[in-house]
Amino acid sequence: MLNHPENRLRRDIGSFGAAFLVLNALIGAGIFALPGKVAVNAGLLSPWLFLVVGALFLTVVLTFAELASYYDETGGPVLYATEAFGPLAGFGTGWLLFLARTTSFAANATVMAAYLGSLFEVLAGELPRAIIITTVAVGLTWANIVGVRNGVRAMGIFTVLKVTPLLILVLLGLQYVSQSTLLPSASLLVDDLGSTTLLMIYAFVGFETLAVTAGETAQPRRTLPRVLLATVVATGILYFLIVLVFVSVIEPLQYDKATLVDVGRSLAGTAGAFAITLAAVFSIGGNLAGSMLAAPRLVFSLAENRQLPPWFAHVHPRYATPDRCIMLMGMLALALALSGSFVKLAVASSVARLLGYVICIASLPAIRNNVTKAVRNGAFRLKGGYLIPVLGLVICLWLLMQSQAESWLAVSLLLVVGALFYAFEKRFGLAGR
Repeated sequence: MLNHPENRLRRDIGSFGAAFLVLNALIGAGIFALPGKVAVNAGLLSPWLFLVVGALFLTVVLTFAELASYYDETGGPVLYATEAFGPLAGFGTGWLLFLARTTSFAANATVMAAYLGSLFEVLAGELPRAIIITTVAVGLTWANIVGVRNGVRAMGIFTVLKVTPLLILVLLGLQYVSQSTLLPSASLLVDDLGSTTLLMIYAFVGFETLAVTAGETAQPRRTLPRVLLATVVATGILYFLIVLVFVSVIEPLQYDKATLVDVGRSLAGTAGAFAITLAAVFSIGGNLAGSMLAAPRLVFSLAENRQLPPWFAHVHPRYATPDRCIMLMGMLALALALSGSFVKLAVASSVARLLGYVICIASLPAIRNNVTKAVRNGAFRLKGGYLIPVLGLVICLWLLMQSQAESWLAVSLLLVVGALFYAFEKRFGLAGR
């Protein structure tokens, strides 16, 4: 295994904090608009399609669960790729996932501003939008600098505020579920299966965030696999129930334009629509809090492994957090969100994330062979040899094949930029260490 420096970060993330991290990474803005877009192609089969896609994608999650059980340092995917394929692959993986999380943060911050603008007229317009985005970015940056516990507390608050209205929506909507919607007799054919599946899979990505924070998680090799699997399975079941209520309440002709806000309005009038809109705001806020907690640790891990200048490996002497990496994330996300130049990067972020998954899954054989007997005995080991990882790899590759050429071009350009940074560090950085 890699020889990493002694962990200088505090292990302040427990099981609940880890669960909040996964929940907020998975449940963002997507589920509030996604059911209608999927139902257009899948109809009454949509709830079951969510379950099938979630079960298939669980092969990727299971592979990450085993990988996470071998490490207790910050970095997750960076460590896996470096261990198996060398520093360049580790840097590329960390760089891709950092950009994916940063552009996602920027995009979701603008969506949060839009939701708040729809709730309160005074918050509509360009100036209020800029104030909201700045307040969110600066506030979460500061909360994470002054301690990881503050970041976890923020996620915990957002989790309760967003999950509670969704559970109420499900409970109110179950009375409209009939046998024909629960067990539809419709054909099993789904229109445009490739793009529909690609759309749905984004409801399940983001779980890798948990592995990145292993260096600040209590007993990570035991905690991460257990929390990862339990939270992803629970989220998949919640998605099934939400989409089941959606297709039971909304008329088929309205699928294309309907969101969960419309479901809330149908179930509880204006108050229901307001509650779900507010839940969407909190959901996005939790997603942003999770991104701000995890993404800077990718940069920190790259610096710790001498793939970025040591300036980024700085730890705040009082708060024991990677303060410079957090500030970098906050400033970059704020600039992208305010300028609007993040749009193409946001489109490409999904491709970047899937590429990162492919590299991590492919790293498993080398990591299995390199671990010590003591580490192997305490690890979460998948049954069936490499059957589950191979299936996860095939799923990721198939999803990548559904992506557009412009996304590949954007990712390629970003990789070139990252390669230049890496080459600069290797040429001039080591001399100053």
